[in-house]
Amino acid sequence: MVNITITENEAGQRLDRFLKKYLKRAPLSAIYKIIRKELKVNGKRAKEDTVLELGDELTFYMPQERFDEMSKPVKKRKAKRQFHIAYEDDNVLIVEKPWGLLTHGDSHEKKNTLMNQVCGYLQEKGEYDPATERTFTPSPVNRLDRNTTGLVIFGKNAQALRLLTKLIRERDHISKYYITIVSGNFTKPITIQESLEKIGEKNTVHVVADGEGLSATTVVRPLEKGKGYSLIEVELVTGRTHQIRAHLSHKGYPLIGDSKYGDFRVNEKIKKFGLTTQLLHAYRLEFGQMPEELAELDGLVVKAQVPEEFEKIWAKLK
Repeated sequence: MVNITITENEAGQRLDRFLKKYLKRAPLSAIYKIIRKELKVNGKRAKEDTVLELGDELTFYMPQERFDEMSKPVKKRKAKRQFHIAYEDDNVLIVEKPWGLLTHGDSHEKKNTLMNQVCGYLQEKGEYDPATERTFTPSPVNRLDRNTTGLVIFGKNAQALRLLTKLIRERDHISKYYITIVSGNFTKPITIQESLEKIGEKNTVHVVADGEGLSATTVVRPLEKGKGYSLIEVELVTGRTHQIRAHLSHKGYPLIGDSKYGDFRVNEKIKKFGLTTQLLHAYRLEFGQMPEELAELDGLVVKAQVPEEFEKIWAKLK
């Protein structure tokens, strides 16, 4: 028999999801067989959807050697740190993501991601040890596209991660602001409430009629006007894939350099500045009333410095 006790960072998970993370080397079929035949929670059989609580004792009826083999950590190489720290406390880390870096891994890039870099930073500080935290990994609660720069929020422990994810989903507690440059003279604030739907396997979205797709709301405000271009602030009320880019293109103000939703002729002109992708920067976060566990964030405003390349291009366009 092998016994393990559920810790604070492990509590609140379904049994099957916990085991998938803890027994990293076990196939899915083995996980469900273990639940049915080789595992008890607090001395009783449990179903896969049982939610684990702090202090629960899991007993595995198998040899220690087999358990050790299935739970052996998968070693990850550390990625070189590229982000800047905008804010940090005991529970939360807010970083500035640079251009060209994925927030999470994908099928093409699994090592050099913002998430891996943050985990490496917290390991160096002694605040995260993957050898003991078998099922918890410090993770982002908001996501930026590879070529979008700016602020990303990470939960440093399971409780903070769950709370932040809930607050982001509820939309009333954390306000997210971006700046970007669009083609056209944008003069008046507007609120765009248009549903979005993904297009097949192209990783793009388009605006659809009400009642279809996913509802999406974007608030847009003018900041400065240039010669046929505008610097604008965007408040992202919902967080749909490519929402800002698709909404503004639909309204006739495509982001300059945007190859998916932009204006081809405008993008060709912009290439002389060395710009081959959209300029979109998540530059400000405003926190409202926070729960007691995240009291340090109550009323906090966090800003990210505008990238130098962004400022140079706007100076030329205006």
